[in-house]
Amino acid sequence: MVSRALVSAGWLSGALKAKRAPALRVLDTTWYSPGGKDARKEFAERHIPGASFFDLEQSKDQQSPYEMMLPSESQFAKYAGELGISNSSHVVVYDSDSSGMLYAPRLWWMFRVFGHNNVSVLDGGLTNWVKRGLPVTSEVTHVKPEMFRATLNRSLLKNFEDVKENISSRRFQLVDARSEGRFRGPEPKAGEVGIEPGHIPGSVNLPFTNFLTKDGYEKPAHEIRQLFQERGVDLTKPLTATCRRGVTACHLALAAFLLGKEDAAVYDGSWSEWFHRAAAEHKVF
Repeated sequence: MVSRALVSAGWLSGALKAKRAPALRVLDTTWYSPGGKDARKEFAERHIPGASFFDLEQSKDQQSPYEMMLPSESQFAKYAGELGISNSSHVVVYDSDSSGMLYAPRLWWMFRVFGHNNVSVLDGGLTNWVKRGLPVTSEVTHVKPEMFRATLNRSLLKNFEDVKENISSRRFQLVDARSEGRFRGPEPKAGEVGIEPGHIPGSVNLPFTNFLTKDGYEKPAHEIRQLFQERGVDLTKPLTATCRRGVTACHLALAAFLLGKEDAAVYDGSWSEWFHRAAAEHKVF
């Protein structure tokens, strides 16, 4: 089964009332930079009933010098299984960012890149769930561990070598989801050391925030299509998304998916890796 990529708060509320679990598994994947707020503590205090916490810090390549690289198939499978997710689960992901959706599309893409297509993002996130007066709880969700098998879908993932080769071959369109200031410079990230604004040669800038309404919902399909068209992005051709650390790039993959393009890839290392590894002539400042 392939689920729709977005589900509404009304749909999820109804599904939870109908007690579709264990087929339905809800995950909060809120993340903050290390040293910032405590996402796990916030989850313990307030979350959607029946939800579990999916820690992006735990489910990444711990050996990588870059910030948010994918874990191995076995690591992801073990972590997902411990959260009560099987290959027959319908996974719904959300986060509590004030923008409505910030990190949830990353986890949506992670499940898909590991071969699990039965995954959806809660449109509007926890912020709008609460605004609608829907219930939250501090109750601990007890789940029975399940067997989850992960199989990497290589077509949805690009690495450093792929992107480097693409500078000359132009096999795919590369679209950067960061703000224009970070794409072109000179807008540094507050508190960020050791990395400067800039972009990969040949990439196009389409900030992920453009896909969200002011209330934090995904914009309608016709508006999303127009955004791609205005940037000259052809959705009939290969597309790879990039950003700062491979998180907001997943918004681009989600937006393309909503228009029927289900094969948009993500450059996992994104600018974090590129800035440190690429030759000087392959960085535009």
